[in-house]
Amino acid sequence: MRRFTRTAAVVSTAVVTAGLLAGCATEEKKTVPKLPERICWNGAFAGSDVSPLLPPGDKAEFARLSGRHFTLTDENDSAICTLYIDGNTKFQAIANLEKFEESIEWSSWDPARPKPLDVGEKGIIWNTGAASYFTCEPAKNRNSPGRYIELMIIAHYPPDKSKLQATMPALMKEFMAYAQRELKCPES
Repeated sequence: MRRFTRTAAVVSTAVVTAGLLAGCATEEKKTVPKLPERICWNGAFAGSDVSPLLPPGDKAEFARLSGRHFTLTDENDSAICTLYIDGNTKFQAIANLEKFEESIEWSSWDPARPKPLDVGEKGIIWNTGAASYFTCEPAKNRNSPGRYIELMIIAHYPPDKSKLQATMPALMKEFMAYAQRELKCPES
């Protein structure tokens, strides 16, 4: 009887272990959720250009305002596109209208040790994002307002920061071209 109990215990353990290992072997590795062909404000970016910056997950969804028309006015001086993966913010594109060029300042990114980015009038790139700006309408004089458009792209917790560094310059150029076209600004 003792031998039977011991044999039954060994067989049970083997069956459970095999079942657990089989479950691990058939478990699919998560991938980045499929994005629409064009994303943010009805087309600012190619979904395939943003995908390399995103972590794997089950579901991608955009914040409600991400699909509205891209516009910057005195009354509506910013536009934000936010992409969530499994309910967590993973990608943001932000555009701000500034009336004075001096208002654009990025010292809050200094701890990330940004490097210069050759996009627009001036740009910076850091380990999780980039910022740049261009002049849509210059000020007539030092005391009058102009239209300066500040752009930022942030990838929250990108899975591969080297891909971000390689992808971000082209993505920022794409964002700038989109903003200039939509806001009817001259190309810089």
